[in-house]
Amino acid sequence: MPLKKSGYRWAVILGAFLLLSSAPWSISFATEDAGVIAQSSDYFPDQIGNEWRYRGQITEGPLQTIEHKFFSNVSSVTGTKTLKGMTVAVFHDTNPGNHGPSDSFYRRDSVGIVYYGSEPGTPFEKQLVPYQIVRFPLKVSSTFPQFNRKDLDFGTDLDQDGINEKAEAQGDATVLGMESVTVPAGTFKDAVKVEARMQMQIHLSGAKKTAIGTDVMTAWFAKGVGLVKYVERQELSRLEDRGVVTDIMEELESYEIKPPKASLGRRESSTEGLLADNTGDHELCQVLFTSGLRSDSGESMTPKRLPSD
Repeated sequence: MPLKKSGYRWAVILGAFLLLSSAPWSISFATEDAGVIAQSSDYFPDQIGNEWRYRGQITEGPLQTIEHKFFSNVSSVTGTKTLKGMTVAVFHDTNPGNHGPSDSFYRRDSVGIVYYGSEPGTPFEKQLVPYQIVRFPLKVSSTFPQFNRKDLDFGTDLDQDGINEKAEAQGDATVLGMESVTVPAGTFKDAVKVEARMQMQIHLSGAKKTAIGTDVMTAWFAKGVGLVKYVERQELSRLEDRGVVTDIMEELESYEIKPPKASLGRRESSTEGLLADNTGDHELCQVLFTSGLRSDSGESMTPKRLPSD
């Protein structure tokens, strides 16, 4: 269910769960009352035993050197655990964004979904979580801030002056509308289209320069199914002679959704612990720098995927 993609992956995590395309699309409004999407929580099933199988593709490198990679990922809800005094759902991914296995943690209640981080995570991510990635009820054309943090320890000494760089990160999520989306698992009509955008400024202490990183993820969620597709673009401004661009896509191939009686979080109605600033996936969990240089964790700068699990 994540809009967190190694998010703001996501998230999207969401993601992430954040960029409007200039190309026109057809949006249907299966809504009640001024763009409000009925039964919003049904687009993010989180029953224990749910499983989604995705196929993915990554295109990355400096613009002069583009490399294509293909991968598969299986996402499943494996149980619950307690974090920061809150009961969260555990989502296990075998290879999200082609970065190897990871567990991600989400809490859902009557007002939305909050992302609580991942294992393995990064020191940078730990300074961002928890943050909200979905607000209920979903409302077409609505945008909300996920996080806005300053003076963060980036966790990496990019300019090799013996000091970790400082960073600022800001994430926002937007519900764009509803439309039909076709993936290997089939055609899903009236899928909710969500966009998450994160921007980060990395201040190089020795070089006295600022690198700008952006991560934009668009994700589609089907009612009763969850995340069926996401596309993501990560960009890092030129540090020396070239910048880095990475495009990532995952599409649903098959899924198994358990009966809702096992759902996690539906009995949680308290807003305690929910933050108005939430990312995903959208937070920069992994940042690609000059060719091949990644953050210490090796994760991408994706926001955590909006929980679709």
